Amino acid sequence: MDASTARMRLESTLTEIDRSIVVLRGDPSARGDLPGSDAGSVMTDTDRDRALLEAAVQHRRAVVEAITRLDGGRYGLCVDCGAAVPEGRLQARPEAERCVPCQSRRERRR
Repeated sequence: MDASTARMRLESTLTEIDRSIVVLRGDPSARGDLPGSDAGSVMTDTDRDRALLEAAVQHRRAVVEAITRLDGGRYGLCVDCGAAVPEGRLQARPEAERCVPCQSRRERRR
């Protein structure tokens, strides 16, 4: 993927993530008062929203790091081994920072 296409996709993704974060950070009191029987569903919704917000913040961080790599001329190179990240991987996940073997090793360690 050429640098201008990568930048366009990453910046578009960043804009979408920022919109999602704004929505997810919305005021929980806007849900209004619910009867006691609905309190469990509110807690579940709050927990879900918190998890979604955390995932969005992590995704945002990955996109910003990819833009930084792009600016530094290291975009598309694995941060672990320096090998090229496959074009198909970058098409699917423009923020990908590792080649497939290094990403697989990282996931096995978790």
